[in-house]
This record gives sequence, structure tokens and C-alpha cells, in this order.
Amino acid sequence: MSRSTDPGHFFQSEASEAIRARRAAKSGNKNGDPIKLTSKILDVVVDPLSPTCLFVAESAGCIRKINVESKDTKIVYRGPTAPLTSVAIGGHNGQTVFAGCWDKDVWSWDRETTAVGKRYKGHSDFVKTVVCVNISGKDCLISGGADKKIIVWDTATGQRLYTIRDKMDTLLAIQHIAVDPIDSTADEIIFATSSSDPKIRRWRATLTEGEQILEDADKDAPVVSKTDGINEHETSVYRLLFDSDYGDLWSASADGNAKCLSRSRAWATEETFEQGDYVRSVALTPDWVITAGRNEDVKVWDRNTGKLHHIYDGHFEEVTGLAMMKDGREVISVSIDGTVRTWPLDKASLQTAIKEKEEKDKGVVKEVEPVVAKGLMTADEEAELAELMDDSD
Repeated sequence: MSRSTDPGHFFQSEASEAIRARRAAKSGNKNGDPIKLTSKILDVVVDPLSPTCLFVAESAGCIRKINVESKDTKIVYRGPTAPLTSVAIGGHNGQTVFAGCWDKDVWSWDRETTAVGKRYKGHSDFVKTVVCVNISGKDCLISGGADKKIIVWDTATGQRLYTIRDKMDTLLAIQHIAVDPIDSTADEIIFATSSSDPKIRRWRATLTEGEQILEDADKDAPVVSKTDGINEHETSVYRLLFDSDYGDLWSASADGNAKCLSRSRAWATEETFEQGDYVRSVALTPDWVITAGRNEDVKVWDRNTGKLHHIYDGHFEEVTGLAMMKDGREVISVSIDGTVRTWPLDKASLQTAIKEKEEKDKGVVKEVEPVVAKGLMTADEEAELAELMDDSD
């Protein structure tokens, strides 16, 4: 017997029904020149070999290559039957596509033929993040999962080199991994992880071993003591980003804030940007800080003053990722709503967008006709995905 996935066929509270109706009314908007896909988008990375292309991870269990300029979405990497949470490009000459999956494996494909490659087995729960690195001339992959494990892999052989765990056994589900471009060397990778607890932890990895880097608890104390992480947020941290110019660490958290953590101040908070709800991603240019998350807005902040400059409004579900294009002149946002949207960041375009928003707020711009978005997941899958995305264990 078939089972309906239409939320209108289930009992709805007044609040949830209002949210559903608002999202349905908003779903037809063309803001950000949306590219519409058929399932929820959980992660995005820029193609390192093509400045106009992206790779996105979808809840339908595939990775899709998207040409943002031509809107070509035909190249798809298939195989998994569970949602893919993360995507990375690496291996020899960047010819391999990697993805973390709900089925506890890391999948890989040949980027040119889309043929399924090795499956990296070792996690005992969802794989939430993957990143490609080169250690001592060998292409490697680092993965993190809901099982609290960090695993370092040899991408050529599929061999698990080793597993890293935190020294104090307080780490919860790993959400994201970011490689430190300043402290990393050819033979030793320094990286940071965020997790379902508030702490950000740093690690070092060589070809043969890895370990956690403990932080100074109080640099001014007469006796040096150590702590197991950088504790600048109140709850789960979803995304990390190292600034390649200054080496500062940027974080996005469920406490509603994105933060700049200063390298020169032992990772103390330098500046806070209040999104207002869960922050899923943060992106940077020399002029702007861009944040996005559960409240669906893509916010552009003046990096020099810290003030909110503009809000791009278009998504009708949670924004799950941001990616910079055209040398920082555009930011791409992806969402649970299944759309990829492009937002200009040059000052002239931003000024035009600000004026258009002012006119719309005055009722000059005609509203779009509502279109109800239809999902491809069952009600049970929707609930499980929501629980994963809101994980704050």
C-alpha cells in the first residue's frame, strides 16, 4: 500500500502548519536565480578544476556536479541508497570525488567517468565530514563521524591508516573538519574539528600517527594547565573555516552566532556575528562575512565594521552550505529546499539589491505566485534527516 509523504495529510500543530504554508508561499520565488534539484542538498564544494562548477551532496544518495553558469546538472555520481552528508574532491590530480554517507561508509567515484570507486569502511555511525589532504607525498582522506571517530585513510589503497580519538573522551559527534593552512607542513597536517558539543578541538596527523593538541587553559596562570578544546560557543558547532590570509578560525554554531577566533589571541573570540538562529555555514571575502542557516537568510556583513550590510532572501528551507565563486564576487548557497542560488557580492550589485529590497518592503514589487514544493523522502526519512541536521547531543 502506498504511503503519502504530503505533510498536509498528517496532524499538524498551528505553528507547524503556519510554517508549512509560509514555505509553500515562498517556494516560487526566483531570488538568487535558483537551480532546482530533486532532493535536499546537505553540502557543497567548489570544483578545484573548474571555476564555474560545484559538487553538491544530496539526500537522495548522489553527488551532483553543477555548472552554475550553464545550469547543467546532468553529471551525477550514484550508488548509495542513503543520504550523503558531505563531499570533497581529491586523490591523484584531484580526479576522485569522495562523499560521507549515512550508511557509515565513505564512497568514491572517478570524477570523469562517474564510476564508483573504493568504499572506505571503518565508521560505526553516520560519516558527517570528509576532507582531502596530502601527507608526505601521499594522497590521504580524513573523515569524521557521529561515532566520534576521526579516521585517516590512504586514498590509493583504501587502507585505514589509523583512528584518532580525543584524550579526555568528551568528544561528541563530529560535524566538520577544517585544515589549518598556516601550521600544516608537508609531513604533518594540523586540523580542527567541530562537534555536537561546544568545543572546537585541534589535531595533528602524520602518515603513521595522529593526536589531539591540547590548548592552554590560561596563558597568564603561574602554572600551565591544559584543556581539551577551544570553548567559545554555547552549544554545537557546525562549520569551521580558516582564513587563509590571517590564519584566524571562523566558526558557525547552533547558538545562533558565527565567530572569528583569533590565532594571535590563542583562539579567543575576536568578533561575533549574530545570525539569530542556527548558523550552518560561514564564508569570507576581504570585504564581507557571509552567514546562513536555519532561518533561511543569507546575511552579508561588513568585515571592517562588523555591521549587517544586507540580507539576501530566497530560500524557503534551512540553508546548509555556502561556497565562494568568481574570486569572491559571488556566493552560492544550497539548501534543504533543493535549490542552488547565486548572490552577487560586488558593491554595485549589493547596492542594487538593497534598493530592490526597500522597494519590495514598500509593496512596489509584486509578489510571486505560491508553488508548493514536493519532497522525495518519506515522513519517517524527513524526521530522521531533521534530527540529524539539528543534532546537539
